[in-house]
Amino acid sequence: MGTNEDLHELPDDRAALLLRDAMDRTTADLPPLPDLVGPARAQGRRRKARVRVAVGGGALVVAALALAGVVALPAGGGGPRTGGVTGVAAPPSSTAPPPPVHLEPSPGQSSMADLPAAERTRQEDFQNRAVGVLQGLLPPSVGTVRRTDLSVRLYQGAKDDKAFVIIFSVRPAGPADTGSPCHEARGEVCKKATLPGGIEATATTAPVNDGNVTETRLSFRYGKSKVSLVVSPHDASTTSAPVTNDQLLDLAGSPAFLDLIKSADADPVEEQQRAHPAG
Repeated sequence: MGTNEDLHELPDDRAALLLRDAMDRTTADLPPLPDLVGPARAQGRRRKARVRVAVGGGALVVAALALAGVVALPAGGGGPRTGGVTGVAAPPSSTAPPPPVHLEPSPGQSSMADLPAAERTRQEDFQNRAVGVLQGLLPPSVGTVRRTDLSVRLYQGAKDDKAFVIIFSVRPAGPADTGSPCHEARGEVCKKATLPGGIEATATTAPVNDGNVTETRLSFRYGKSKVSLVVSPHDASTTSAPVTNDQLLDLAGSPAFLDLIKSADADPVEEQQRAHPAG
């Protein structure tokens, strides 16, 4: 009898003839039953008929699988293979977030290490979610985004030996947080956009330090919170923040970013900024 591959390559009528011939030869090879009398003879005939049906049925299943081009083989997880592709999809792989950047606190400054264990875990979970969203939405020029262990609002982008400080803050708004007006003074370039839900957002590129580099800032109100995202320059190499106003406004309108903001607005990870009296 030909192989399963031979059957697969033949026309349907030719394959059916081969299958019928194989079934006849298989049942013909069965040993003859003894010549019994009476009920025993009838029982023997029924038994031979059942054996022939079982053998023929098995041959029919194999041939049908060959005609369909499917061969049941154990494949890792046990799924059948069709056309060389495993029929059962592998579970999606999960990528662990990169470890945090360690920053030593200044004298008198606290860090996340000083938080109660439950609160520290809650803030780290938010940071890890934020890293995933920012990594996916910021341009590749910002590099690899990592959280820091100093503050829930501090992150870092790194590319080509250049580190860009990222401040991402969602804190309860105070009385002085009245919106995000555009100010284009001292070389600043400002742009506004309306986000889903009618939210007005402002993005600004502004010179900092000696004026030879720029940082890019995004700000808007969401619910009860003031949202800000700042990408700073790399001072040592005199490299400005590698992100534009338009890119930050596009990021702000992303459903993933707004979902992250929504969760922080409902369950703040920062305290409301306190006003410091002058003098």
